[in-house]
Amino acid sequence: MWVDLKGPGFEKRCYGFWDGGDTFRVRVLAPAPGTWAWRSGSEPKDPGLSGVGGTFEAVPWSEEQRRQNPCRRGMIRATANGHAFEYADGTPYFLTGDTWWAVPTFRYRWYEDDRPRPLGPQIGFKDMVQFRRKQGYNCIAMIAALPHWINDDRPANWDMPDGTVVRSAWKQAGTNSAKDMANDYGERPFLFPGRAAGYEDYIPDLERINPKYFQLMDKKVDYLNAHGMVPFIEVARRDIGQVWKKFYPWPDSYTRYIQYVWSRYQANICLLSPIHFDTPHKSIAAADWNRAANKVIEDYGRPPFGTLTGTNANPSSLRNWGHVDQAKWLQFHQIGNRRAHDCYAYLTEIFQATPPVPGINGEPYYDGMEDAEPGSERAALYCRSAMYGSVLSGGLGGHIYGAGGWQGGMWSGEVEKASKYPIWDVIQWPSADQMRHLRTFILSEGRRYQDLIPATDSVSPNQSSGPKTNVGWAYGARTPERDLFLLYFEKDCPPAALSAAVPAARYAARWFNPRMGDWVDAETGSLAADTEGKIKLPDFPGGGTLSLVDWALKLKRID
Repeated sequence: MWVDLKGPGFEKRCYGFWDGGDTFRVRVLAPAPGTWAWRSGSEPKDPGLSGVGGTFEAVPWSEEQRRQNPCRRGMIRATANGHAFEYADGTPYFLTGDTWWAVPTFRYRWYEDDRPRPLGPQIGFKDMVQFRRKQGYNCIAMIAALPHWINDDRPANWDMPDGTVVRSAWKQAGTNSAKDMANDYGERPFLFPGRAAGYEDYIPDLERINPKYFQLMDKKVDYLNAHGMVPFIEVARRDIGQVWKKFYPWPDSYTRYIQYVWSRYQANICLLSPIHFDTPHKSIAAADWNRAANKVIEDYGRPPFGTLTGTNANPSSLRNWGHVDQAKWLQFHQIGNRRAHDCYAYLTEIFQATPPVPGINGEPYYDGMEDAEPGSERAALYCRSAMYGSVLSGGLGGHIYGAGGWQGGMWSGEVEKASKYPIWDVIQWPSADQMRHLRTFILSEGRRYQDLIPATDSVSPNQSSGPKTNVGWAYGARTPERDLFLLYFEKDCPPAALSAAVPAARYAARWFNPRMGDWVDAETGSLAADTEGKIKLPDFPGGGTLSLVDWALKLKRID
């Protein structure tokens, strides 16, 4: 069912969704002030759903109201050059996100009241949103159904946030290591029993939506928008695909599920995805997911209010599905699930694709992976490599942070009190707070970052260690006019030189501390390029033949 919506500069069909019982909803927004008219329809025709209409008036937000909540600036869109994001009113949107994949579940606890709670075992979703908001975050990545099956290790009874007690009748699956991912009231995205023979009690019927699950997710998504945060909603994780393809019509059945989630959140200021493709699986190919997502566009069209669609990928959405001519649903690219700095070149490959679309690193190094103690300075160092290396390699759309990895933490919402890395501790790790400094550095010249071109090859040397490390590499980007360079040097980089500057031009040089977010003037003051456009870069602050810690550097032409 749908409504045909018409207003200033807008005339589109907006599809709706079933919300339980005999209730169907269509969610709309007004992209512009003025008079809006709507009329409903359905297939098959139903007297309660078809032929109903009405009008409403939309008035503009004041500039002060927009300042209080940037989501009031409109849907996220690509900039004119295609490489970055902005709000509908043209205000830059540099995505600064965190991976809270389990947001719809009890692991991100929902309290109906707005009473603040300390960063401890009673922490709630609202407390975490406010904490990240103060750190400068503007995006939260989540998976709508994570996972869909039953695998409980919880007690038979547990207390809910509203004081009620829920009794668990779910069986132990015993064959899958995934954690329990029901919501705060024990609801899951699909209903039981399922169709998988022998597994009906813990693999659900994927064609029977459970609206009660999504109704609580609605509250969390709306809360994010109400506080200036943009949710990036992926409809499911790739491990749902094996069962879906085996027991249900593919791709039609999965296409309808994508459309269900996209319709449900089309009026929120958000980003949407058809699949969380963190790990390819031999039983269902990337091409199968692409068929299902393309069919959404063929059958229903793009989300009516311009919501951008992309997806988590491994190693990159460009490698997995091709560019926008092959993945018709795709409007921004991602890389992800590679932990060393040799993966950032995939973002340069995305940057060079034609026509251009924004690129981000959607699931980079997680604090606590590889050889770094979770929450340590070494882990923070590796996170900064992912932040600055990704953006300067072409990921001008922004960056999504991650913490906890296989040990739990933010991505899975570890809330068991016996956990070594509970969510209330992980959210306070230093690496997360340093994301704000990335934003300070990249936006230090306003929206000019949107014009940057990857220029790592202009830094020499730029690879002083092996490809599977997070130290010893350097990265760079510049404007087409070569009047602005942004550079980043990991720990253990040797002194370097820069080429591709304007011959004989002078540049002001300022070091940036990515750990503390402060600027340090280079001892040499300004630098002069030679007649070939080469510049010997100043020594790292603190001296030494190698960079003792990581540093960023900005060169700005001053003559």
